[in-house]
Amino acid sequence: MLTLYGLDKCDTCAKARKWLDRFGIEHQFVDYKASPVPGDVLKGWAKALGWERLINRAGTTWRALPEARRSPGSDAEYVLLVRDHPSLVRRPVVVMPDGGVHVGFGDSLFKRLFAP
Repeated sequence: MLTLYGLDKCDTCAKARKWLDRFGIEHQFVDYKASPVPGDVLKGWAKALGWERLINRAGTTWRALPEARRSPGSDAEYVLLVRDHPSLVRRPVVVMPDGGVHVGFGDSLFKRLFAP
């Protein structure tokens, strides 16, 4: 089944969920603040997307980090950073039934992902 990961109070995640509902695409939603994503899953997403694409460096959470935390040098350091600050992960993260991983929401992106 399609899984959408994000934050319950995220407007972009709400839009993505409404889009999926409107087109009758069955999915489950996981709020990764309430249910933290395991480190091995985060590493898998990073392998598919890259940490640069997965981590939101434009948001207030990133800008509020101490300078020393803004330069993770390994997967383990990124996992610890996300564990401490789950809102750093771009949203939503879309995990397809075949295991494919995508990030973000837009009408054209979702039409491309879910075209028959």
